[in-house]
Amino acid sequence: MSQKEEQERPSWTPPILRGDRMEAGLRLLELDVRRRLDGLLQGNHLGLVPGPGTEPGEARPYQPGDDVRRMDWAVTARTTTPHIRETVADRELETWLAIDLSASLDFGTAACEKRDLVIAATAAVAHLTRGGGNRIGAVVSTGDHMARIPARGGLAYARGLIRKVAETPSPPEGTAGDLATLIEQLRRPPRRRGLVVVISDFLGDVTWQRALRGLSARHDLIAIEVVDPRDVDLPDVGTVVLSDPETGRQREVHASPLLRREFAAAAQQHRTNVAAAIRRAGAGHLVLRTDSDWVADTVRFVVARKRGWSGGGAA
Repeated sequence: MSQKEEQERPSWTPPILRGDRMEAGLRLLELDVRRRLDGLLQGNHLGLVPGPGTEPGEARPYQPGDDVRRMDWAVTARTTTPHIRETVADRELETWLAIDLSASLDFGTAACEKRDLVIAATAAVAHLTRGGGNRIGAVVSTGDHMARIPARGGLAYARGLIRKVAETPSPPEGTAGDLATLIEQLRRPPRRRGLVVVISDFLGDVTWQRALRGLSARHDLIAIEVVDPRDVDLPDVGTVVLSDPETGRQREVHASPLLRREFAAAAQQHRTNVAAAIRRAGAGHLVLRTDSDWVADTVRFVVARKRGWSGGGAA
Protein backbone atom coordinates (compact mmCIF):
# COMPACT_ATOMS: atom_id res chain seq x y z
CA MET A 1 0.00 0.00 0.00
CA SER A 2 1.39 3.39 -1.02
CA GLN A 3 1.72 6.30 1.39
CA LYS A 4 -1.02 8.16 -0.48
CA GLU A 5 -3.41 5.20 -0.23
CA GLU A 6 -2.63 4.87 3.48
CA GLN A 7 -3.40 8.57 4.06
CA GLU A 8 -6.73 8.15 2.28
CA ARG A 9 -7.84 5.32 4.58
CA PRO A 10 -10.77 6.34 6.82
CA SER A 11 -9.88 7.07 10.45
CA TRP A 12 -11.92 4.08 11.66
CA THR A 13 -10.02 1.58 9.51
CA PRO A 14 -8.04 -1.08 11.42
CA PRO A 15 -4.27 -0.45 11.26
CA ILE A 16 -2.04 -2.32 8.83
CA LEU A 17 -0.76 -5.48 10.53
CA ARG A 18 1.71 -6.86 8.00
CA GLY A 19 5.42 -6.78 7.43
CA ASP A 20 7.39 -4.02 9.11
CA ARG A 21 4.12 -2.34 10.17
CA MET A 22 3.17 -5.19 12.53
CA GLU A 23 4.63 -3.80 15.77
CA ALA A 24 3.35 -0.26 15.32
CA GLY A 25 0.01 -1.57 14.06
CA LEU A 26 -0.55 -3.75 17.13
CA ARG A 27 0.16 -0.82 19.47
CA LEU A 28 -2.18 1.43 17.51
CA LEU A 29 -4.90 -1.24 17.47
CA GLU A 30 -4.77 -1.64 21.25
CA LEU A 31 -4.94 2.12 21.80
CA ASP A 32 -7.79 2.48 19.33
CA VAL A 33 -9.81 -0.37 20.84
CA ARG A 34 -9.40 0.81 24.42
CA ARG A 35 -9.98 4.49 23.67
CA ARG A 36 -12.94 4.15 21.33
CA LEU A 37 -14.72 1.23 22.98
CA ASP A 38 -14.40 2.70 26.47
CA GLY A 39 -15.41 6.12 25.22
CA LEU A 40 -18.43 5.00 23.22
CA LEU A 41 -19.65 2.54 25.83
CA GLN A 42 -19.03 5.09 28.61
CA GLY A 43 -17.63 2.58 31.07
CA ASN A 44 -20.17 -0.18 30.37
CA HIS A 45 -17.79 -2.19 28.23
CA LEU A 46 -18.12 -5.47 30.16
CA GLY A 47 -21.15 -6.38 28.11
CA LEU A 48 -20.40 -9.49 26.07
CA VAL A 49 -21.84 -11.83 28.73
CA PRO A 50 -24.85 -11.42 31.03
CA GLY A 51 -24.10 -9.61 34.29
CA PRO A 52 -25.58 -12.23 36.66
CA GLY A 53 -23.13 -14.89 35.52
CA THR A 54 -23.32 -18.21 33.69
CA GLU A 55 -23.48 -20.91 36.37
CA PRO A 56 -26.97 -22.41 37.05
CA GLY A 57 -28.74 -21.28 40.23
CA GLU A 58 -32.29 -21.42 41.61
CA ALA A 59 -35.44 -21.82 39.52
CA ARG A 60 -38.17 -19.18 39.66
CA PRO A 61 -41.49 -18.55 37.84
CA TYR A 62 -41.20 -17.12 34.35
CA GLN A 63 -41.91 -13.39 33.98
CA PRO A 64 -42.59 -11.48 30.73
CA GLY A 65 -39.31 -10.32 29.26
CA ASP A 66 -37.25 -13.25 30.58
CA ASP A 67 -34.93 -15.02 28.15
CA VAL A 68 -36.80 -18.15 27.03
CA ARG A 69 -33.47 -19.91 26.50
CA ARG A 70 -33.19 -20.07 30.30
CA MET A 71 -36.43 -22.05 30.67
CA ASP A 72 -36.12 -24.95 33.12
CA TRP A 73 -38.29 -27.54 31.40
CA ALA A 74 -37.96 -30.13 34.16
CA VAL A 75 -39.37 -27.76 36.82
CA THR A 76 -41.96 -26.46 34.36
CA ALA A 77 -43.24 -29.97 33.70
CA ARG A 78 -43.27 -30.86 37.40
CA THR A 79 -45.16 -27.74 38.49
CA THR A 80 -47.15 -27.10 35.27
CA THR A 81 -46.06 -23.45 35.66
CA PRO A 82 -43.35 -21.95 33.40
CA HIS A 83 -40.05 -21.57 35.31
CA ILE A 84 -36.64 -20.26 34.34
CA ARG A 85 -33.28 -21.14 35.86
CA GLU A 86 -31.48 -18.18 37.41
CA THR A 87 -27.73 -17.84 37.04
CA VAL A 88 -25.29 -17.06 39.80
CA ALA A 89 -22.26 -14.87 39.45
CA ASP A 90 -19.22 -16.53 37.98
CA ARG A 91 -16.46 -14.05 38.72
CA GLU A 92 -13.90 -15.69 36.47
CA LEU A 93 -14.95 -15.91 32.83
CA GLU A 94 -13.20 -18.19 30.37
CA THR A 95 -13.46 -17.01 26.77
CA TRP A 96 -12.52 -19.11 23.76
CA LEU A 97 -12.14 -17.73 20.24
CA ALA A 98 -12.55 -19.86 17.12
CA ILE A 99 -10.67 -17.77 14.55
CA ASP A 100 -10.98 -18.50 10.83
CA LEU A 101 -7.99 -17.23 8.83
CA SER A 102 -8.60 -19.29 5.70
CA ALA A 103 -7.71 -17.95 2.26
CA SER A 104 -11.06 -16.23 1.68
CA LEU A 105 -10.22 -13.82 4.53
CA ASP A 106 -7.14 -12.53 2.66
CA PHE A 107 -9.40 -10.36 0.56
CA GLY A 108 -10.77 -6.85 0.68
CA THR A 109 -11.96 -4.24 -1.80
CA ALA A 110 -12.94 -1.44 0.59
CA ALA A 111 -10.97 0.21 3.41
CA CYS A 112 -9.18 -2.96 4.58
CA GLU A 113 -8.97 -6.73 4.15
CA LYS A 114 -11.30 -9.10 5.96
CA ARG A 115 -8.28 -10.52 7.76
CA ASP A 116 -7.64 -7.09 9.31
CA LEU A 117 -11.18 -7.13 10.72
CA VAL A 118 -10.67 -10.62 12.16
CA ILE A 119 -7.65 -9.40 14.12
CA ALA A 120 -9.48 -6.23 15.17
CA ALA A 121 -12.43 -8.33 16.40
CA THR A 122 -10.01 -10.52 18.35
CA ALA A 123 -8.60 -7.42 20.06
CA ALA A 124 -12.10 -6.13 20.85
CA VAL A 125 -13.19 -9.41 22.46
CA ALA A 126 -9.99 -9.53 24.51
CA HIS A 127 -10.67 -5.99 25.71
CA LEU A 128 -14.37 -6.54 26.44
CA THR A 129 -13.72 -9.63 28.56
CA ARG A 130 -10.54 -8.61 30.39
CA GLY A 131 -10.07 -8.16 34.13
CA GLY A 132 -11.37 -9.93 37.22
CA GLY A 133 -9.28 -13.05 36.78
CA ASN A 134 -10.83 -13.76 33.36
CA ARG A 135 -8.97 -15.96 30.90
CA ILE A 136 -8.90 -16.01 27.11
CA GLY A 137 -7.73 -18.66 24.67
CA ALA A 138 -8.08 -19.35 20.96
CA VAL A 139 -8.06 -21.95 18.25
CA VAL A 140 -6.83 -20.53 14.93
CA SER A 141 -7.26 -22.29 11.60
CA THR A 142 -6.01 -21.38 8.13
CA GLY A 143 -7.22 -24.60 6.53
CA ASP A 144 -3.57 -25.54 6.12
CA HIS A 145 -2.69 -25.34 9.82
CA MET A 146 -4.52 -25.44 13.17
CA ALA A 147 -3.03 -23.73 16.24
CA ARG A 148 -4.31 -23.81 19.81
CA ILE A 149 -3.49 -21.00 22.25
CA PRO A 150 -4.26 -22.01 25.88
CA ALA A 151 -6.65 -19.90 27.95
CA ARG A 152 -4.83 -17.73 30.48
CA GLY A 153 -5.35 -14.38 32.15
CA GLY A 154 -3.58 -11.06 32.26
CA LEU A 155 -3.12 -8.10 29.96
CA ALA A 156 0.31 -9.24 28.77
CA TYR A 157 -1.06 -12.65 27.80
CA ALA A 158 -4.00 -11.10 25.90
CA ARG A 159 -1.55 -8.92 23.99
CA GLY A 160 0.52 -11.98 23.15
CA LEU A 161 -2.55 -13.84 21.92
CA ILE A 162 -3.51 -10.99 19.59
CA ARG A 163 0.06 -10.90 18.28
CA LYS A 164 0.06 -14.65 17.59
CA VAL A 165 -3.18 -14.34 15.64
CA ALA A 166 -1.85 -11.37 13.65
CA GLU A 167 1.39 -13.22 12.85
CA THR A 168 -0.37 -16.36 11.62
CA PRO A 169 0.89 -16.97 8.06
CA SER A 170 -1.65 -16.90 5.26
CA PRO A 171 -2.38 -20.32 3.73
CA PRO A 172 -1.21 -21.22 0.22
CA GLU A 173 -3.67 -20.34 -2.54
CA GLY A 174 -6.03 -23.20 -3.17
CA THR A 175 -6.20 -24.26 0.49
CA ALA A 176 -9.80 -24.79 1.60
CA GLY A 177 -10.93 -23.80 5.07
CA ASP A 178 -13.01 -26.05 7.32
CA LEU A 179 -15.06 -24.02 9.79
CA ALA A 180 -16.95 -27.06 11.12
CA THR A 181 -13.71 -28.75 12.17
CA LEU A 182 -12.49 -25.51 13.75
CA ILE A 183 -15.64 -25.18 15.87
CA GLU A 184 -15.47 -28.86 16.85
CA GLN A 185 -12.08 -28.15 18.44
CA LEU A 186 -13.97 -26.21 21.14
CA ARG A 187 -16.43 -29.04 21.83
CA ARG A 188 -13.99 -31.85 22.57
CA PRO A 189 -12.75 -32.04 25.19
CA PRO A 190 -15.55 -30.12 26.99
CA ARG A 191 -14.42 -26.85 28.55
CA ARG A 192 -15.74 -25.05 31.60
CA ARG A 193 -18.84 -22.99 31.02
CA GLY A 194 -18.03 -19.60 29.52
CA LEU A 195 -18.09 -17.56 26.33
CA VAL A 196 -17.29 -18.83 22.82
CA VAL A 197 -16.77 -16.38 19.95
CA VAL A 198 -16.55 -17.62 16.36
CA ILE A 199 -14.95 -15.17 13.90
CA SER A 200 -15.28 -15.99 10.18
CA ASP A 201 -16.72 -14.80 6.88
CA PHE A 202 -18.95 -17.91 6.94
CA LEU A 203 -18.62 -18.37 3.17
CA GLY A 204 -19.38 -21.80 1.73
CA ASP A 205 -21.79 -24.47 2.90
CA VAL A 206 -23.29 -24.11 6.39
CA THR A 207 -21.98 -27.51 7.48
CA TRP A 208 -20.77 -25.86 10.68
CA GLN A 209 -24.25 -25.24 12.11
CA ARG A 210 -24.49 -28.59 13.94
CA ALA A 211 -21.13 -27.99 15.66
CA LEU A 212 -22.23 -24.48 16.65
CA ARG A 213 -25.49 -25.77 18.13
CA GLY A 214 -23.52 -28.32 20.09
CA LEU A 215 -21.76 -25.51 21.97
CA SER A 216 -24.95 -23.69 22.92
CA ALA A 217 -25.91 -26.06 25.74
CA ARG A 218 -22.79 -25.15 27.71
CA HIS A 219 -21.59 -21.75 26.52
CA ASP A 220 -22.80 -18.28 25.69
CA LEU A 221 -22.17 -17.87 21.95
CA ILE A 222 -21.29 -14.99 19.66
CA ALA A 223 -20.73 -15.28 15.91
CA ILE A 224 -18.82 -12.43 14.25
CA GLU A 225 -19.38 -12.42 10.50
CA VAL A 226 -16.81 -10.50 8.44
CA VAL A 227 -18.12 -9.20 5.12
CA ASP A 228 -16.65 -7.35 2.12
CA PRO A 229 -18.92 -5.51 -0.37
CA ARG A 230 -17.78 -7.84 -3.14
CA ASP A 231 -19.07 -10.81 -1.14
CA VAL A 232 -22.61 -9.56 -1.70
CA ASP A 233 -22.51 -7.43 -4.84
CA LEU A 234 -20.74 -7.74 -8.19
CA PRO A 235 -19.75 -4.33 -9.59
CA ASP A 236 -20.52 -3.12 -13.09
CA VAL A 237 -17.01 -3.62 -14.47
CA GLY A 238 -17.65 -5.38 -17.75
CA THR A 239 -15.50 -8.48 -18.24
CA VAL A 240 -13.76 -9.62 -15.06
CA VAL A 241 -11.78 -12.64 -13.87
CA LEU A 242 -13.24 -14.16 -10.70
CA SER A 243 -10.95 -16.25 -8.50
CA ASP A 244 -11.79 -18.62 -5.65
CA PRO A 245 -8.86 -18.36 -3.19
CA GLU A 246 -9.80 -21.63 -1.44
CA THR A 247 -9.77 -23.75 -4.62
CA GLY A 248 -7.52 -21.69 -6.90
CA ARG A 249 -10.09 -21.88 -9.70
CA GLN A 250 -10.57 -18.86 -11.95
CA ARG A 251 -13.29 -17.94 -14.38
CA GLU A 252 -13.68 -15.03 -16.77
CA VAL A 253 -17.20 -13.63 -16.81
CA HIS A 254 -19.03 -10.62 -18.21
CA ALA A 255 -20.72 -8.73 -15.39
CA SER A 256 -24.01 -8.22 -17.23
CA PRO A 257 -27.02 -6.76 -15.39
CA LEU A 258 -28.61 -10.22 -15.28
CA LEU A 259 -25.48 -11.86 -13.81
CA ARG A 260 -25.14 -9.09 -11.23
CA ARG A 261 -28.75 -9.54 -10.13
CA GLU A 262 -28.35 -13.31 -9.89
CA PHE A 263 -25.11 -12.94 -7.94
CA ALA A 264 -26.69 -10.48 -5.50
CA ALA A 265 -29.72 -12.75 -5.00
CA ALA A 266 -27.54 -15.82 -4.36
CA ALA A 267 -25.31 -13.86 -1.96
CA GLN A 268 -28.32 -12.52 -0.07
CA GLN A 269 -29.81 -16.01 0.21
CA HIS A 270 -26.53 -17.33 1.60
CA ARG A 271 -26.33 -14.57 4.20
CA THR A 272 -29.93 -15.25 5.17
CA ASN A 273 -29.07 -18.93 5.64
CA VAL A 274 -26.04 -18.03 7.75
CA ALA A 275 -28.07 -15.69 9.94
CA ALA A 276 -30.77 -18.33 10.40
CA ALA A 277 -28.22 -21.00 11.39
CA ILE A 278 -26.60 -18.64 13.91
CA ARG A 279 -29.99 -17.73 15.34
CA ARG A 280 -31.01 -21.40 15.70
CA ALA A 281 -27.81 -22.00 17.66
CA GLY A 282 -28.86 -19.28 20.10
CA ALA A 283 -25.81 -17.17 19.29
CA GLY A 284 -25.48 -13.41 19.12
CA HIS A 285 -24.71 -12.24 15.57
CA LEU A 286 -22.34 -9.33 14.93
CA VAL A 287 -21.62 -8.31 11.32
CA LEU A 288 -18.43 -6.34 10.61
CA ARG A 289 -17.86 -4.92 7.12
CA THR A 290 -14.69 -3.69 5.47
CA ASP A 291 -16.57 -0.55 4.39
CA SER A 292 -18.05 0.31 7.81
CA ASP A 293 -16.82 1.58 11.17
CA TRP A 294 -16.20 -1.70 12.96
CA VAL A 295 -15.91 -0.15 16.43
CA ALA A 296 -19.28 1.60 16.11
CA ASP A 297 -20.86 -1.63 14.86
CA THR A 298 -19.39 -3.48 17.84
CA VAL A 299 -20.75 -0.90 20.27
CA ARG A 300 -24.25 -1.17 18.78
CA PHE A 301 -24.09 -4.95 19.17
CA VAL A 302 -22.97 -4.80 22.80
CA VAL A 303 -25.63 -2.23 23.71
CA ALA A 304 -28.33 -4.35 22.03
CA ARG A 305 -27.25 -7.41 24.02
CA LYS A 306 -27.40 -5.50 27.28
CA ARG A 307 -30.90 -4.27 26.41
CA GLY A 308 -31.93 -7.82 25.59
CA TRP A 309 -30.79 -9.11 28.99
CA SER A 310 -32.70 -6.32 30.72
CA GLY A 311 -35.90 -7.13 28.83
CA GLY A 312 -35.61 -4.24 26.38
CA GLY A 313 -35.38 -6.35 23.24
CA ALA A 314 -33.36 -9.12 21.62
CA ALA A 315 -29.77 -8.74 20.51
